[in-house]
Amino acid sequence: MTEVRDIVENTDLPRRLKERVYDAITATDATEAQAKDIAQAVESQYLDTRVDPLDPVGTVSAQSIGEPGTQMTMNTFHYAGVAEIDVTQGLPRLIELVDARKTPDTPMMTVHLEGEYATDRERAHEVVWALEATKILQLGDVSTNVADMLVRIDLNEETLRERWPTVETLDEVSEEIAETIESKLKVETVRPETTVIEFGPEQPSYRELLQLVEELRDVVFKGIEEVSRVVIRKEELDDGSEEFILYTEGSAFGDALEIEGVDASRTTCNNIHEVYRQLGVEAAREAIIEETMNTLEEQGLDDVNVRHLMLVADIMTNRGEIESIGRHGISGNKESVLARAAFEVTVNHLLDAAIHGEVDDLDGVTENVIVGKPIRLGTGDVDLRMGTADRDEAPSDD
Repeated sequence: MTEVRDIVENTDLPRRLKERVYDAITATDATEAQAKDIAQAVESQYLDTRVDPLDPVGTVSAQSIGEPGTQMTMNTFHYAGVAEIDVTQGLPRLIELVDARKTPDTPMMTVHLEGEYATDRERAHEVVWALEATKILQLGDVSTNVADMLVRIDLNEETLRERWPTVETLDEVSEEIAETIESKLKVETVRPETTVIEFGPEQPSYRELLQLVEELRDVVFKGIEEVSRVVIRKEELDDGSEEFILYTEGSAFGDALEIEGVDASRTTCNNIHEVYRQLGVEAAREAIIEETMNTLEEQGLDDVNVRHLMLVADIMTNRGEIESIGRHGISGNKESVLARAAFEVTVNHLLDAAIHGEVDDLDGVTENVIVGKPIRLGTGDVDLRMGTADRDEAPSDD
């Protein structure tokens, strides 16, 4: 294999590609001549895809994303065949991403499971109940006794056994629910029966009684408060195997990753800011690329080269945090006064620049177009001057 290694090493491919080409060639038992042809073909294709110096990559990317973007719809579509969950797609989703919205209109997570949780439906449901917010109205019936000024909760035994499958006795669950009510509502509870909980206001007051009932509706006993619903589906993977995957309405990425049975290496979230907070800016960059690519593919626009999306993600994250592409982000923070003024609120930018005595070096495209100068890209970056000396004259010693 020394000859193959030498052939690959003598190409102009970057290190990471050399390793992949070498692994691919050795896996096929190719001859030395075939290895040389493969390496040359990969090298040729790689060199053809490189950008020439001084190419306006930003303008090309903007056009390559913007033109297909005109064909995108304004609708909200069902996500990936999961009919029970609606997720913003199309142009609204693309705008959410480039605007770096703090919270998407329809936040969601795709939760992958590990080990037996991925193959056993009952174990998978344990993760479902750990994720989905469980409120009192889902556990039983709530009634009020005005005569005794009491709120009564009749817990449903079947529901409790379903949502707490690992607990031995229902008494333990009922006690936990009573303790939660006491801590959240600041009241004292009594349990005349195992599955019955009663409590009321400190002083007899019909108004306070109704207020306790309203507050009770919002108390989350189990799961993640932000996750309102979880859909479980059995799906086939690329290798032909099947496993359970969970789709959530609402997201709390950090809390989900800590739940036993969740595969943190494959679980994803459509909120790029949550990804940034939990996994860092590199993961956020990957999430921006993945989300924009999926959004375009959902609309049948899968011919947009991923390099354009990578450039957008690079610009949004190259300062170590997520910035929007707009007045309050990258476009509004450019060094050039004229470039900022050309985007939005022109008068404000010019006034601020005049007050602070800013100087524009005219290095970019926009500012040079405004003042009528050649832009510093492509042939515009090269200056040619004609000499005045006679070519037949000998060069001067000066």
